[in-house]
Amino acid sequence: MPNQTTESKPGELNNSKEQGPPIYLKLEDNIKQICDRLGNSPDLIVRAYESPFQDIRVKTLYINGLIDKELVEDYITHALSFDSLRQGIEPAAEEAFAYAKEKAQNIGKEKIVEDQNSLLEGLLSGDTMILFDGLGKGISVSTSGGEGRSVTEATTQVNIRGPKDSFTESLGTNLSLVRKRIKNPNLWIETLTIGAVTKTDVSIVHIHGLAKEETLQQIRKKLADIHVDSILESGYIEQLIEENNYSPFPTLYNTERPDSVAGNLLEGRIAIFVDGTPFVLILPATFFMFFHTVEDYYQRYDISSIIRVLRFICLLVSLFGPAIFVAALNFHQEMIPTPLLINFASQREGVPFPVVIEVLLLEVTFEIIREAGIRMPSQIGQTVSIIGGLVLGQAAVQAGIVSPAMVIVVSLTGISSFATPAFNMALSIRILRFIITFVAAYIGLYGIAIIGLMLVAHLCSLRSMGVPYMSPVAPFASGDQKDIFLRTPLHFMKTRRRLISKNSKVPGTTAQLSRDNRHES
Repeated sequence: MPNQTTESKPGELNNSKEQGPPIYLKLEDNIKQICDRLGNSPDLIVRAYESPFQDIRVKTLYINGLIDKELVEDYITHALSFDSLRQGIEPAAEEAFAYAKEKAQNIGKEKIVEDQNSLLEGLLSGDTMILFDGLGKGISVSTSGGEGRSVTEATTQVNIRGPKDSFTESLGTNLSLVRKRIKNPNLWIETLTIGAVTKTDVSIVHIHGLAKEETLQQIRKKLADIHVDSILESGYIEQLIEENNYSPFPTLYNTERPDSVAGNLLEGRIAIFVDGTPFVLILPATFFMFFHTVEDYYQRYDISSIIRVLRFICLLVSLFGPAIFVAALNFHQEMIPTPLLINFASQREGVPFPVVIEVLLLEVTFEIIREAGIRMPSQIGQTVSIIGGLVLGQAAVQAGIVSPAMVIVVSLTGISSFATPAFNMALSIRILRFIITFVAAYIGLYGIAIIGLMLVAHLCSLRSMGVPYMSPVAPFASGDQKDIFLRTPLHFMKTRRRLISKNSKVPGTTAQLSRDNRHES
């Protein structure tokens, strides 16, 4: 779905509250105004409460589907009973209002609303509104709930060992999943609203004392400068705040796993939660983050190190594999052993296309099968991908369109690209593979070397919220090499990266307090 956005008025911030017209004194006028603003929507429920006092008329309003029905029913049935006001003098509307507000505190978060914009915003956020006849104000009670997807296993970042829960589309649920893992008062959450039409809640989460203040200020400024109509997914935020819009490499990391977010927060990074999506943004991000998984820390260091080395080998194969094959056959036959070169020549006998056309045919076919397998139902998508690849590859060889060696090279390249844990980084590698193959077809290994140097220079020039993208390799930091290509044992990993975090200890923890006590004594 395209993001149809418009620029807001100059100087207008998305998280600012517009003061609307005041609430009417007459209850019926308020109800009519709300119904007109919502287009007489059938999901707006208006319930009149029969007060024991004839002079006090009370009505509750809420949007069906956005509220917790049990909570609303309990509040309407019991909290607004006015039992303690039935004895004695007839209460005035102000006394009944104060009584209802006190009762609302037992239900959940409550506040007083005095303008129609706040009233509508609360309704559309799942709050229940209580209006009194003769008062120009109302009570907003937090009763949000409704139908939502339960916490299930992650689908895009599958793990063998580790927690199986994943984020959902509920912002409150996602934040609670992180709270359960980091039971520390220094876990701070800032929430603002972005989107002139959608009014999407966006939360900035960090551990106070670990995250750099300048990075936090930069993120706050970038989010405040977003002036669009809609934010429907965290990908909107990612595209609007990234610093390198024309780079093929992602500079923000996204995940749907709470343990991954918790681990990155403990490293001093900052997370951005967006209501309505299970994918959370983590920044600043570095190149090597996209080839690490949180499962690396659940295994022994030697096993994790071997798997990481394998991932980086798969990166080189998926990026340069077809290009090196094309360059060797076109320009550097002397680099291929003679028996193997003779086999390649015999296989290509009768093939009508140049080597680069063979690669493009197979690569495009492989991408079509992969995309079709993703979009098809999960029960048959994997079967179609496997069978389609085998049948088409075998048929293409028998028809003399491609050679068997080319099928092997492209298949190995495609399988290697699946070893990249981050999907957005794997997409970038797939795009760059076509470009490098074209260059190799016309210049050979010299072209591969040149474009390789250009890629390294480009990676070194990138920044993610001011942090060098290739850190801690470029610039090189000897003390931060314990968790890059290899992973050292956990008892050696006692410090955080200096470019990411400003402190190696969390303020307020036992270690910090004991050190402070020794210093004071």
